[in-house]
Amino acid sequence: MLIQKQINDGIFSMIVKLAEKKENRKKMRILLGESMGGAVVLLLHRKKPEFWDGAVLMAPMCKIADEMKPSPLVTNVLTKLCNFIPTWRIIPTEDVIDSAFRLPHIREEIRTNPLCYKGRPRLKTGYYLLTVSMDLEQRLQEVSLPFIVVHGEEDKVVDPSVSKLLFEKASSTDKSIKLYPGMWHSLTYGELPENIDIVFTDIINWLDERTVAGNSRLETERKHEHDKLYDETSK
Repeated sequence: MLIQKQINDGIFSMIVKLAEKKENRKKMRILLGESMGGAVVLLLHRKKPEFWDGAVLMAPMCKIADEMKPSPLVTNVLTKLCNFIPTWRIIPTEDVIDSAFRLPHIREEIRTNPLCYKGRPRLKTGYYLLTVSMDLEQRLQEVSLPFIVVHGEEDKVVDPSVSKLLFEKASSTDKSIKLYPGMWHSLTYGELPENIDIVFTDIINWLDERTVAGNSRLETERKHEHDKLYDETSK
């Protein structure tokens, strides 16, 4: 799909340039994404799995919750209309702000932010969100990097059962999952302060454990460089 090619070719090349700078070469490459950003993380990982040292996935959009999707008939009609009126905002969905953010004053803060998009998604945007999430759901077994997935059990935007499925199906040998009873979709902004602290503590602990364990990817690269240098000097 076009969106996947754009992510692969655009974002990935930008990250590679940053990672290969001299000051960054010995640093771990950890991806972090929330909701749709989690979907982007999984697409980036698919581009070159061995390039990454791990990922933090917060309510990743591997599937749009059934409550947020139109009926199959309406979805079929809207999909066909994408080619004719791609920018129209006519997708019959619930207000994502009300569904994603638990605290009322945070919802109001988002609604009054002029830089934050409000309203229904455009037809083409909704189409990409649906097709990408369906593609990811069908290819969860291809996820192979170390990861932790965190998800609120009361999430009405992204189905938490798919995070469970990701944990079960991923081929990663190093994988963790944290499900939080009573928490909503947005775990780091809009939740109760004590809940946000719990989520960040779990993520930081996971990152600390990987840091202590060492950078296996970097060690492998060094070994390959050493072996290559040895072969060249032995000739």
